Parts: sequence; C-alpha cells; structure tokens
Amino acid sequence: MVAYLALQIMKGKLDYVAVVTKFPQYKEDIDTILIAEGREDLIIK
Repeated sequence: MVAYLALQIMKGKLDYVAVVTKFPQYKEDIDTILIAEGREDLIIK
C-alpha cells in the first residue's frame, strides 16, 4: 500500500499532505520511497 501511495503522489494523483495526514503510520516509508526516486521535492514538512 505504501508503494501505491508513493506512486500516486509522484504521478500527482494524490496530495502528500493529505496522504500523510490520513496515514501518518506510512509517512516514513513514503518519504523513503520519494527520496529513493529522486522526488524529495514532493516532501512537505
């Protein structure tokens, strides 16, 4: 599920803030995937 959420964030289908607000338990894993894919620009702190 984390990979799916990260992919949808990268595609622009989902908003990062909305996802980590709804699923805070996945934030660290989503951040790791986005950084690994070179999309740390999508991480909003």
